[in-house]
Amino acid sequence: MIRYLTAGESHGPALTAIVDGLPAGIDITQNDIDSQLLRRQQGYGRGGRMTIESDKAEVMSGIRFGKSIGSPITLLIRNRDWENWTTTMARFEEPVEEIAKISIPRPGHADLAGRIKYGFNDIRPVIERSSARETAARVAAGSLSRVFLKALGIEIGSYVSAIGSAAEPTVNPAVEELLVNGAECLALEADRSSVRMLNKSAEAGAIAAIDEVKKQGDTLGGIIEIFITGVPMGLGSYVQHDRRLDAMLVSALMSIQAIKGAEIGHAFENSRKPGSQVHDEFFLSENTGLERKTNRAGGLEGSMSSGQTIHLRAAMKPISSLVTPLHSFDLETMKPTLSRFERSDTCAVPAAGVVAEAVVAPVIANALLEKLGGDHFIEIKSRLETYRDHLHRTFKA
Repeated sequence: MIRYLTAGESHGPALTAIVDGLPAGIDITQNDIDSQLLRRQQGYGRGGRMTIESDKAEVMSGIRFGKSIGSPITLLIRNRDWENWTTTMARFEEPVEEIAKISIPRPGHADLAGRIKYGFNDIRPVIERSSARETAARVAAGSLSRVFLKALGIEIGSYVSAIGSAAEPTVNPAVEELLVNGAECLALEADRSSVRMLNKSAEAGAIAAIDEVKKQGDTLGGIIEIFITGVPMGLGSYVQHDRRLDAMLVSALMSIQAIKGAEIGHAFENSRKPGSQVHDEFFLSENTGLERKTNRAGGLEGSMSSGQTIHLRAAMKPISSLVTPLHSFDLETMKPTLSRFERSDTCAVPAAGVVAEAVVAPVIANALLEKLGGDHFIEIKSRLETYRDHLHRTFKA
């Protein structure tokens, strides 16, 4: 099974990721990784850090002659901003001059709980690891599973349906048209927009809203729509809680910094409707076999893939580092004061969509490997083709 760990601080020398369990024989190029890192750096409302960094991954192990070899893949992404932080983030050397400690926590951030939990006398270590800069390593790690899945006909894409109050008025009809050609087609179309929105009116509203809150020293969150196409029926399981595919997908989304809500399809909207308007009916066709006219379940039933497009939604809160301060207190003096500002974005929802695509990729890849097994790409592909053929014959009227 595929698993990965990331390491590194926001202003340390580099971020790293080790990806273990990727099958051998998968064609991987440098661009497969770096193109995803570039996508993560885009988006209207990003802060000054993105003008400094130019993320590229150095592959240190696990790939030979452009193919995975089954051993752990080590990825390294250097922080160009490290040169400005060598004293503040020194690993061994005690600074000659005293480094100012951060003692004022930001509401909504990991600052306060992290400082108390780990017994620090300075919030800086919390800021460094809890920062969303870490997601660059996760995007790099997830890109490997994306390549594996795409080679098997499974694609992942996303777009942004809301930023602040600027939202699509209804379900966007362009989505289904784009998904016919795979989820990456939808993602490419979304990438044409600086806020990764498909609705032009919502796009204009989002850009204007970001400009306005930036003037006010405020931030904005939004809603991300994630789609996975080509997933065969029967991945995941209902027999144990830790094998439920819907739970693992939502868990992956909730692990992203600032994501505070996730749902399968339009789950919360469906909860207010009767069952007759929620469940997806079965129809049999002489030509295509099993058909469904709706996908209200978001491609998951009984914690397993239904064979339809998987649709996930994630809600990102506004970033908690504000230029205009909120009420806080000083942990050194225990007196009320205003919160401090740590360089950050006004809005990072477009980038979070790219991160969301990355973190769900290993989940789907593992569900596929659980079903099919195999250590080499060719045998896995052969087993998947056999399974897909079996499904086709099962539902042929």
